[in-house]
Amino acid sequence: MNMILLGPPGCGKGTQASRLQEKHGLVQLSTGEMLRAAIAAETPVGLRVKEIMAAGDLVDDDTVIAMLSDRIEEPDCAEGFVLDGFPRTVAQAEALDRLLDDKGMELRLVVEMSVDDEALIERISGRFACVKCKAGYHDTFKPTEVEGKCDNCGGTEFERRADDNADSVRIRLKAYNEQTAPLLPYYRGRGKLHSIDGMADMQTVEKSIVMAMEAA
Repeated sequence: MNMILLGPPGCGKGTQASRLQEKHGLVQLSTGEMLRAAIAAETPVGLRVKEIMAAGDLVDDDTVIAMLSDRIEEPDCAEGFVLDGFPRTVAQAEALDRLLDDKGMELRLVVEMSVDDEALIERISGRFACVKCKAGYHDTFKPTEVEGKCDNCGGTEFERRADDNADSVRIRLKAYNEQTAPLLPYYRGRGKLHSIDGMADMQTVEKSIVMAMEAA
């Protein structure tokens, strides 16, 4: 099965894509990781990407599609893949449709992980991690058992991502909503879209995705 996970930054779609790869054999395809892999392998597309990034430019849609075209032809994608974070615009969705049509492949399912923006902001902006062992915590939902001390290793130094604050998250959500909102009617009109509660716990979200896969 070939499918897409749609959801804003921090909603957990990367985690769910990893679980689909682990449990259902679908290859997780993240454009960021594919870009890094193509550059490391020095493929023709990778060399093009390296030049674009060295110039400080954004990688254009045609280059991303060319990279994706190479990747989905690799043997490990034969049983299906899950796209994590792509497409982000209708133009990218249309290009993806053309690519799959040319290869005789089918996109079976698009799962939207629907979220409440304010609740997601609270979820993301409260995250922090142990510097030593990288164990993750949250100010509200998962504080350390002893204040200032890591439950896992006993470390006393913690860090937060620079963009894990309410203002940064709001900017990221605004960009996502503006770009991605048109994708929902696009895929709904093609009978591909299935929306689930992305704010549920991880196991419930996983179960909802699997149920959508079984119904597709």
